[in-house]
Amino acid sequence: MAITPKITAVSYLNTIPFVYGLEHADNLRADLLLAPPADCAKNYMEGKADIALLPAAVVPDLRDTNIVTDYCIGAVGAVRTVTVMSDTPIERVRRIWLDPHSRTSVQLCGYLAKHKWRIAPEWLNMSDYAITAERKEGDAYLLIGDKVFDYEGMFRYTYDLAIEWRETTKLPFAFAVWVARKGVPYEITDELQHALTYGVEHVWEAVAASKYMGKDGGLTAYDYLTRNIDFILDEEKHRALKKFWDAGIRIVPRSY
Repeated sequence: MAITPKITAVSYLNTIPFVYGLEHADNLRADLLLAPPADCAKNYMEGKADIALLPAAVVPDLRDTNIVTDYCIGAVGAVRTVTVMSDTPIERVRRIWLDPHSRTSVQLCGYLAKHKWRIAPEWLNMSDYAITAERKEGDAYLLIGDKVFDYEGMFRYTYDLAIEWRETTKLPFAFAVWVARKGVPYEITDELQHALTYGVEHVWEAVAASKYMGKDGGLTAYDYLTRNIDFILDEEKHRALKKFWDAGIRIVPRSY
């Protein structure tokens, strides 16, 4: 009897090529569970999925798990949707409110606070995004995902974390990677690779089939996916992940 793998992936614009490939490639049939990045990790850890697109920060803590496929959610330049926004210059920020939807971005923000911005702010969990309307001098907000588009232009300063990382390390970044439990048949991970390839090769079709067509006929979404997101997990991104992971135990805040 054929095995139907359970796959959890991120429910943001940046993953719609992957989702399109999983849903339209002929070679793979899977049960797909979409969720914000932090919940993808939770789904995987609770055994609700055998394959997952996971926040990079959580991978070193997982047992019996391997990175699979040559794909990721990455950036070689500005990523646009992982930002710290503030009306205060970053070097004078005293409090950073953390988006609960991302583990990797929280830890990356901590890395940059220590190694680039040279600040030691108070870290606060943001349970309600309305708090951004009550901002005070010294407040900053880590915002990730599709919601960032709604906040663009609302703050005096915006710091793109992929750009900040690159300026610090001279490396690109991988925010999320595909993993599978040990024991998942290689035939399935091979089919996953082919499905993701199909999706990445059909970005426009993925946009056209999604909710992101918008008033501009999908041009903004397509531009973001082809200009800001880099899907290839190459050697440089592996180097970036190792550097990020090696620094992780010394970074506050760690992913939560």
